[in-house]
Amino acid sequence: MARQDTVGKHRTQIERHGENTYIKYWSTYVVGFDSDWIHLDNGGWFTSTTKTRMNQASRQFNLGYRVFQQDYRWYIVTPDGETHKFSDRGTFGFSRA
Repeated sequence: MARQDTVGKHRTQIERHGENTYIKYWSTYVVGFDSDWIHLDNGGWFTSTTKTRMNQASRQFNLGYRVFQQDYRWYIVTPDGETHKFSDRGTFGFSRA
C-alpha cells in the first residue's frame, strides 16, 4: 500500500514558484497553495489516485483538508470542519485563514 503521509512519486512532481507550492500529477496541478489559499483541481479526472495525491499533499504539508467520495460524488472537508461538494469540473478553492 502506498504511503499516505507523503506525496507519491509516480508521475508526480512538487514544484515551488516563489511562495506558491504545486503538486502536479501527470499534467494537472492537483494542489496549489501558499500561506493564504489552497486550490484543488482534478483536471476532470475523478480517480482514486488523484484523490490520494490530494490527501497525501494535505498530510505532508499540514494543509488540514480531506477529500473523500460518497455515492460517486467528491467532497472536501476544509480545515474549519465544513464539508463541501467539488464542482462538476473538479475544482475547489478556499482560504487557509
